[in-house]
Amino acid sequence: MHSLEGAVRSYAWGSRTAIATLCGRKVPSDHPEAELWLGAHPADPARVILPTDEKLSLLEVLDADPHGHLGPHTVERFGTRLPFLLKLLAAEEPLSLQAHPSARQAAEGFAREDALGLPIDSPIRNYKDASHKPELVVALTRFEALAGFRDAHRTVALLEALHVPELEPYLGLLAGQPDSDGLRALFTTWITLPPTALLALLPRVLDGCVGYLTGTENGREFVEEVRTTLQLAEFYPGDAGVLASLLLNRITLEPGEGLYLAAGNLHAYLHGMGVEIMANSDNVLRGGLTPKHVDVPELLRVLDFGSAAVPILDAEQIGPFEWRYRTPAPEFALSRVEPGPGDEVVIAPGGPQILLCTHGAVSVECAGTTVDLDSGDSVWLSHSDPETVVRGRADGAQVFRARLGELPALSRD
Repeated sequence: MHSLEGAVRSYAWGSRTAIATLCGRKVPSDHPEAELWLGAHPADPARVILPTDEKLSLLEVLDADPHGHLGPHTVERFGTRLPFLLKLLAAEEPLSLQAHPSARQAAEGFAREDALGLPIDSPIRNYKDASHKPELVVALTRFEALAGFRDAHRTVALLEALHVPELEPYLGLLAGQPDSDGLRALFTTWITLPPTALLALLPRVLDGCVGYLTGTENGREFVEEVRTTLQLAEFYPGDAGVLASLLLNRITLEPGEGLYLAAGNLHAYLHGMGVEIMANSDNVLRGGLTPKHVDVPELLRVLDFGSAAVPILDAEQIGPFEWRYRTPAPEFALSRVEPGPGDEVVIAPGGPQILLCTHGAVSVECAGTTVDLDSGDSVWLSHSDPETVVRGRADGAQVFRARLGELPALSRD
C-alpha cells in the first residue's frame, strides 16, 4: 500500500474552487481545475509516494512489476496497463458534446490514424489509444448532464411547443419517422448545417425558447431542456451543438446517484462535481460545444441513435458500510464506503485497487502500515497487498473504492 498523488488537469470549463476545497488547498486555485487523474494513463499518471517520500510515476511502477501490482489474471485479460482510470471531475461550465467509441471502433480508428502517420499528440487526432471508454460518474454535488437521445415522440412535442415556423422543415424529418432513423436524419442535418443556414435558424430557435419560458400558454414539461439550450447558447454562440442539445435527455443527479455511459452515447456534462471512473482511455469524438477538434463524420460513425431514457444508478449495498454501482464494464467497478467513527470495512485483496477519500477522514491499515486519509487523499493497493482495513475517523467519512469489474475469480498465484 502506498499513498497516491493525483495529477490535476486544467481546462477552461473547470472550477477554481471545487477540487481545491475538497483537497483542502487554497481557494481559489491559480487556474481552473477540471479533473484530478488517479491512474496510470500515459498522458498524466498519478505518482506513488514511497516511504522515503520519493515520488514515482504509477506508470513506471506498473512497468517495473506488472504481475505483482496488477496480478497475473489482470495482465492476461488486459495486458500490462491498469484497466481503469479514476478521476475527480468539477464542471463549472459545460463540457463538449461527445461520445466514445466501442472496442472495435477504437482499435480500427487507432490503427487507421497510425497508418496515416498522425502523431499521438496531434490536435486533430481522434484516437489516442486502442481502447474503448465506457464510463461511470457518481455525483458528489448536484450534477447536471445531457445524455442519450430522448424518445423521438417527446422531442417532436418539445419542438412543436417552441412555435418556431423555421423549424417546420426539420421537424418533419422526425415527425414523419419518430425513431432512430429520424433522429439520425435530424441530428445529421443540424450538425452539418452550413454557417449561413445555422445563423438564420439558431436565433429563431432561441427566441422560441425564450417565448416558451415566458409564455402562459405552454405547459412546464420542457422547462429544464429549454433553459439548458439557452444557457449553452450563451457559452457557445453560433454552435450547432446548441441545436443538438434539444434532442437529448436532460438529467439531474443528486449526491450519491450515478450515470453510466456506454459506447456511442452522445452526452455533455453541464455542471457539478463527481467521481468518475472509466476504462483507461482518452478517446473522445466531439460534435460541438468546444473549441477543440470536432470530427462530425467520425462522430456519426460511432453514435448510437437509439432513443430511451438513461437510467440513474442507485448504489446496491454489499456490506454494512459499502455500496456498489453495478455496470457491465469489465475494466472497472466503483463502490462507496462510509464507515462511522471506529467502524471497520475489510477490503479483500486481489487485483489493483485505489481508495479515494472524498469527505471526512479514515485510516487505512495494510500489512502493519497505517495511512490516514483526509478529504482528497488516496492510496494505491496492489494485487500483492494483503487484506486491508478502512476505519472511520470522523462523522460523515466517505471513500470511493475503484477496482476491476466482474471477472472470473482472481488468482493470487
